[in-house]
Amino acid sequence: MQLAVIVPVKSFTVAKGRLAEVLSPGSREDLARRCAESVVSAAAPATTYVVCADDGIAEWAVGLGASVVRQQTAGLNGAIRDGWTAAVAGGADHILIAHADLPLAVTFAHVPREGAVTIVPDRHRDGTNVMSLPAGAEFALHYGPGSFPAHTAEAGRRGLECVVVEDSDLSLDLDTAADLEELERRMTSDR
Repeated sequence: MQLAVIVPVKSFTVAKGRLAEVLSPGSREDLARRCAESVVSAAAPATTYVVCADDGIAEWAVGLGASVVRQQTAGLNGAIRDGWTAAVAGGADHILIAHADLPLAVTFAHVPREGAVTIVPDRHRDGTNVMSLPAGAEFALHYGPGSFPAHTAEAGRRGLECVVVEDSDLSLDLDTAADLEELERRMTSDR
């Protein structure tokens, strides 16, 4: 399997806007950068494509050894499609999509399954934090609220095997103050 990892990344200066009530702009920027670095590191040794529209993110990604794809298509689903196109052009036959806000990401090696769609849902089983699928699959992306059930339904419509991977580390993304509290709880309990 020739795996490519796609990581869409917003400018760190505007990322995590939903946390504005609990974190300063500088803290949100630092948090977004640290999470994205964890995700890109977890992608190794696969070829990693960071999809962005920001020069600073592009420089950051190159510094981490990732390939940069300039976002041409609007929205998260469009950014992922841009990365997918680049990954296929680079020889990938399997794609793994990972969000940049996974603070506990260490590895994605256990997620891909040959010929199957694999999904790591968020801890609420609403969103799709990580998804892997054959690069040649006809598959509509449904990122946004309710993406986990939408992606599992899409796999069924396409006749693709769908495997749900339960991973407590990859299921934690940082969108709300409650997510930050959960991260702090986990970090404290690991000491």
